[in-house]
Amino acid sequence: MSYLGVDLHTNSFTVCYRTKQGKERIGAYGIDRMDSFCKTLRRADQIAVEATGNTAWFIGQIRSRVRKVIAVDPNQFKVIRKSVKKTDKHDAKMLALFLSKGMLPEARMKQKENAQLHSLAATRDKLVKQRTSLVNKIHNVLNSYGLKWKKETLTTEKGLKSIMSFDWDTIVKVELEVLADQIRSLTRNIKRLDNDIVEHGKKLKGHENISSIKGIGEKSASVLLSVIGNVKDFASEDKLAAYIGIVPRVKDSNETIRHGRITKHGSTLARTTLVQCTLVAKRYSPYLRNYYERIKRTRGSGKAIIATARKLLGIIYKTLTNGWIFEDFPNFVIANT
Repeated sequence: MSYLGVDLHTNSFTVCYRTKQGKERIGAYGIDRMDSFCKTLRRADQIAVEATGNTAWFIGQIRSRVRKVIAVDPNQFKVIRKSVKKTDKHDAKMLALFLSKGMLPEARMKQKENAQLHSLAATRDKLVKQRTSLVNKIHNVLNSYGLKWKKETLTTEKGLKSIMSFDWDTIVKVELEVLADQIRSLTRNIKRLDNDIVEHGKKLKGHENISSIKGIGEKSASVLLSVIGNVKDFASEDKLAAYIGIVPRVKDSNETIRHGRITKHGSTLARTTLVQCTLVAKRYSPYLRNYYERIKRTRGSGKAIIATARKLLGIIYKTLTNGWIFEDFPNFVIANT
């Protein structure tokens, strides 16, 4: 049996083969030479590869050929990330060494369906931001001519047609026409992505459960599940909250413990979606609303909504873990299934 450390790049990878006796040899391969690399593998081998953009693909190529493959969390494995000697060979050697000692922090790899859906949702988020930028540009042009316009109307066909009814100078008219065409295209594609996210999200286990929570729509449920995946991967709701990045930073020195802002590790899209759902859910749930108001009185609305979002995430965790479907979420009535 050998322990293999793989330093993976987009077009190549470096491998350190380490035996139980500590003997090492280095190999280098192009991505197009995966077959050659696979021929060097044995059933008893264990492989560690640092989590990067193409790690899931790499693992898929070799998983069935070896005993174990783990993706290493680069944020936790600082021996590589902060190494003074930063070379591909050195990184591969460190991965193989710590793999042989059983001391590598394993990264969680999403299932294919979850990863694809999350990528789709992230693409939608980028398109929404692009559209917002273009809407702001049109709004600025209108303001420069003394025209007051509500931004939200500029994402509608009626609003875009209305701004073109004015007698614009030729250059301004061209600019507005191009901006309006781009907004129309983005709106059309966003709507398409919305439909696909919901359609594929409904196929994920737990979608019916968390979408029964008042405040979590079908699209939001799809986005959250694309990140959470199998809830059994998390030993507790605190582990899930840490994964999402909605737990406070803690600094512990001697007898002093300080709690700071949330870590913001994990998916930004998941945190944003969770907060948006919380803003709606607290309007319907007396439990969440009372909790929010209590925190708001002492710590302000910003911290209160984050704390309430953390509370809602706990409900989501329990809902998925126990297979709950709410008949009446505001009164916490669970349907008999």
